[in-house]
Amino acid sequence: MRKLMVKMIDLYKQRTQNTNPTCRYHPTCSTYSREAFVKHNFFYASLLSVWRILRCNPLSKGGFDPVPKTRKERKEQE
Repeated sequence: MRKLMVKMIDLYKQRTQNTNPTCRYHPTCSTYSREAFVKHNFFYASLLSVWRILRCNPLSKGGFDPVPKTRKERKEQE
C-alpha cells in the first residue's frame, strides 16, 4: 500500500512539474507526503499527510516543516 501511495505521489508531481508552486511550506506538501510514506508506516504517514494539507491554507505562515523522525533515527542521534 505504501509503494502505491509513493507511486501516486510521483505521478502527481510529474503532472504538476511545470506549474507555479503555491505551497507555503518547505518541503512542498507532495514532497512531505512522499517522504512520510517512505519513512513511516501507512497509517501514520496518512495522518501526517492529511494534517499537513489541512494546515496549508492562506491563513498559515508556512515555513520549514520537516517530516518527524522515526524512533530509530531519534535513538541513533542520542
